[in-house]
Amino acid sequence: MTGASGYVGGRLVRDLLNDNKKVRVLVRDAKKIHGQSWSDRVEIVEGNASNPADLDRALAGVHTAFYLLHSINVATDFGNIEAEMADAFASAAARANISQIIYLGGIANDENRSRHLTSRMNTGVHLSAGPVPVLELRAGIIIGSGSASFEMLRHLTHRLPIMTTPKWVSNRTQPIAIRDVLYYLRAAANLTKPIDDVRDIGGPEVVTYAKMMQKFANISGLRNRLIIQVPVLSPKLSSLWIGFVTPVPTSLARPLVESLISEVVVDPAKSIDSIIAPPSDGLLTVSQAIELALTRTENNEVATRWSDAAYPTAPWQKAQSDPAWAGELTLTDHREMTSTVPAEFLWREIEGIGGDHGWFGSGWLWYLRGLLDRMVGGVGLRRGRRDPQFLRVGDSVDFWRVEEIEKEKKLRLYAEMILPGKAWLEFTLTVKDGETVVTQDALFAPRGLGGQIYWYLVSPFHFFIFPTMLRNIVKAATKSHAKSHT
Repeated sequence: MTGASGYVGGRLVRDLLNDNKKVRVLVRDAKKIHGQSWSDRVEIVEGNASNPADLDRALAGVHTAFYLLHSINVATDFGNIEAEMADAFASAAARANISQIIYLGGIANDENRSRHLTSRMNTGVHLSAGPVPVLELRAGIIIGSGSASFEMLRHLTHRLPIMTTPKWVSNRTQPIAIRDVLYYLRAAANLTKPIDDVRDIGGPEVVTYAKMMQKFANISGLRNRLIIQVPVLSPKLSSLWIGFVTPVPTSLARPLVESLISEVVVDPAKSIDSIIAPPSDGLLTVSQAIELALTRTENNEVATRWSDAAYPTAPWQKAQSDPAWAGELTLTDHREMTSTVPAEFLWREIEGIGGDHGWFGSGWLWYLRGLLDRMVGGVGLRRGRRDPQFLRVGDSVDFWRVEEIEKEKKLRLYAEMILPGKAWLEFTLTVKDGETVVTQDALFAPRGLGGQIYWYLVSPFHFFIFPTMLRNIVKAATKSHAKSHT
């Protein structure tokens, strides 16, 4: 399995294990999946999907290989990157005598397809150039809790009772529930013989994007949205607007929007039905898929999220690294408090930081920093959290990402906002003489003189943000502890 730390891959691994499959995953950083419920049930190979030696280790002795990789958030030349990765994977699969490659791509039957869909189609072509049979399943919009498409739909509908939209909202699309995507991928792993073919998968309904928004509004108890179509909103302008209104960043919104410009509908000649029969209880309708996604979201049962994949905000931030001990200049804002509250109560507040819970004070400053980040193309503050209470390595927390977590001892967040350097926010708990010492460190490794100037410019705001944050964490934990004894 490649892409095990992604939205589809993380769920598919769980389902394959439930089918009693023996699963091996190839990941760049093993820490990213250690928080998954299935991490101790899989064989983990740490490596890069572009490195032949790593691929050879990962594919040795494998029967079926799932290819769930994409690079749309990595660079503007993602098409070339994806082609090179697919070539390397196809070659390694041939060397390992793999029986079957299963690839999840995008429906690209319209000649007026976007760069993103063209790249997904070309990835399938490159994988199929080798001798190993490739079953390429092409899907359109995937509706599921935590998917980028669903988050875009949800926030646009909730926040805009009246909206001006481009003509693409009237284009036909055939959404599919993530439950049904996983069903087809699981069934593909159980085929009795290898298949070398391209097949489309989609739900039972063909609708417009505008119709989807109205369905969402009705299910959510909202009034019908007033949609005014205008001819002037280009994909670039549309994605900028989506990046401003929804948690989905502009860089991810653009390929999603471009994909909607063409009609994304299953080609009857390429239907999957002749190879894999639909689920016995039928495919979910658009309304059923939306209802299921909302239920999962409201019950905090979001297993994976679109933001699980790394989001590089600037070239010098693509690789995380430990600050001071890596030889970098590191500037630090250090705060410390001692409390009689047990560590478990303090940890509960620390682990719940961000998202709807907020940042323990100075909310307007955090909001302003997130707004500024959005204005320069960053992820901003609205990305939120996958789960309101619990974190795992790789989780996004607004414009941070969990780099390290040790229950009731340490949480380190890595900044994914646009910065002239690299930044971390770290909390540690130490029990000493029956009391708990709470340490809070904001660390910044500046990039050149500009980074150092940035640090000293924002330092005055630190005197408002960081002492308030630590005091309020201890205050909230004290209140929670007192309440537990009443």
